[in-house]
Amino acid sequence: MLSPMDPHLLRTYVTVARLASFSEAARELGYTQSAVSQHIAALEQDLGAPLLSRRPVAPTAAGERLLEHAGPLLLRLEAARADVVRMAAAPAHGLILAASSTALGPRILAALPASGVTLRVLPRDEIPAAVATGTADLGLVDGLAAPSDPLRLPDVAPLTTYGVAEEPVCVLLPDTHPLARRPGVRLGDLTDARWLDAPDAGLPLAHLRAANGGHGFRPALRIEGTDVRALTALAAAGHGLTLLPRPAATGVPGTVAVPVTEPRVVHRTELVYAGPLGGAAAAVAEALTERT
Repeated sequence: MLSPMDPHLLRTYVTVARLASFSEAARELGYTQSAVSQHIAALEQDLGAPLLSRRPVAPTAAGERLLEHAGPLLLRLEAARADVVRMAAAPAHGLILAASSTALGPRILAALPASGVTLRVLPRDEIPAAVATGTADLGLVDGLAAPSDPLRLPDVAPLTTYGVAEEPVCVLLPDTHPLARRPGVRLGDLTDARWLDAPDAGLPLAHLRAANGGHGFRPALRIEGTDVRALTALAAAGHGLTLLPRPAATGVPGTVAVPVTEPRVVHRTELVYAGPLGGAAAAVAEALTERT
């Protein structure tokens, strides 16, 4: 019998809430619909509160609060299992690297082996979880930060982080833009400009707001996904501005990359890993953490 707050019960609840359906959750989890109903009933009895309204299926206020806790708890359990597996046996595969779309700067590319690498380009917030749960051996996360300041990463599990690169950042402008001939630009002068909202392809607008006191930078067009080329093409066509690390912003046809001079910020990339490393992962981590 499953005890109250058993991870299986929590997983069932999270799945029902996500799919808004008992039958769909049963199909995904490989349970009968009756078993799914029993799992939810056991949780509700233990907590003394209804967690789901039935028609339509949706979390109650208490259910929403449980979801806030259940996701991190389940992720921690997956991370613990992956950590034990890493300790028990060396991986048989090559290197699985999870990286955000603009994290692969010149120094990082030079450190990668010539073969045996599987690259997974993921949204930034998903990379620590991928490393923690063992679906990636190494992670590369990037963002906007003050020089030498660490990035703020999701707290999903005990992970080791190491700053491996810091580069200048540039605003990508159409070459016909009034500011295109300037040697530098202040972010504060562009708070009311039209911006491209591409949180997983460029540097998120939330990072710009944080660097500028928390305001401004209205999105004119949103891009979902990790396609940097689509982002730069839209910037070149005048649909909005975007902020990119200098290597990604340089040489884009029809655009000019103007360095940010104020505030003093950089594009920072951090290596993320869990547990002891071996094989190709260890070699890449060693190459990236060597100080030159």
